[in-house]
This record gives sequence, C-alpha cells and structure tokens, in this order.
Amino acid sequence: MGRLYIDCREFPSEMNCTVAIAADNEKELVDAAVQHAVAVHGHKDTPQFRSDIAKAIHKGNPPASRAA
Repeated sequence: MGRLYIDCREFPSEMNCTVAIAADNEKELVDAAVQHAVAVHGHKDTPQFRSDIAKAIHKGNPPASRAA
C-alpha cells in the first residue's frame, strides 16, 4: 500500500500546529492522529471524528514545508 500521512498544517488552528504523522496502514495512522488531536487540540474521540480524520489521509510522505 505504501506510506500514508496526515498533516496538521492543513487544518488552521490557534496554535499553528506543524505535526505530521505517518504510518504504513490506515488504522494505525487514524489511531495516532486521533490520539494527537485529543491530547493536543482537545477534540473528542468519536466515530464521526475518526471518519473525518480518515478523509484527511494522503499517500506518500508529508512535505518538508507547507505552502502558505
């Protein structure tokens, strides 16, 4: 399947989070991203939130920088 990632820089926030999380499978990536979102951003771990997180997954590796 290849590497998958989610990049917090795609989601504007007051803290301007720059974390990107990568994994080799979707379940592992969603679990890690949800843990980050709950612990750092105060989101609630719900089935709908997990579904929303899964929609933000990209194939490959996160870019070194994000265009503004």
